Amino acid sequence: MKKSVIKFIPFFIMASFLVTGCSQDTSSTTTAAKPAAGVQAQKTESKVYQGKIKGKSNKAKTISISVGKGKDAKTIMVKFGDDTKGVKYAKKGSAAIISYQMRNGEPWATEIKPKLAKLPKGVANLKLEEFLALMDSGTEFVLIDARPKKPFAQAHLPGAISIGTKEYKKIASSVLPKNKDILLVAY
Repeated sequence: MKKSVIKFIPFFIMASFLVTGCSQDTSSTTTAAKPAAGVQAQKTESKVYQGKIKGKSNKAKTISISVGKGKDAKTIMVKFGDDTKGVKYAKKGSAAIISYQMRNGEPWATEIKPKLAKLPKGVANLKLEEFLALMDSGTEFVLIDARPKKPFAQAHLPGAISIGTKEYKKIASSVLPKNKDILLVAY
């Protein structure tokens, strides 16, 4: 009887391939389907609002943001929750970037970031290590504290001069060096 069963083993193996197929496990490697020739891939809409914060209600957990310019500007209400990152940047009057997702037809903020101005040409950020190297190099520079007078009076870096943003136009010409080739470092 054993010999007759052994003869059928190749048959059972072939039958199992026919039933289950000769497929490979591709669960660990997937490839994205390419669009057919002549068909453009659909772009995903960026879900970001950029504009000025008009108001925030911690009780209702909503932020209103003005998006657009001039007569095309619209105020949009965005909800936020305990999982929203950066809610502290949603201050009335400040510029912000709100990333959101739609939930039940309403925009819900996932992250809020301050919208920072781009630096003008010729202006660069200076990291602490670079600043310390600049100080050690002996390069001549002027250190400017751009905070208001009160914080400057409380504490400032040694050698810094106070030129707050509000009084800049009034006093800059009298306190900045006449030599325009001297490096200015502001904080």
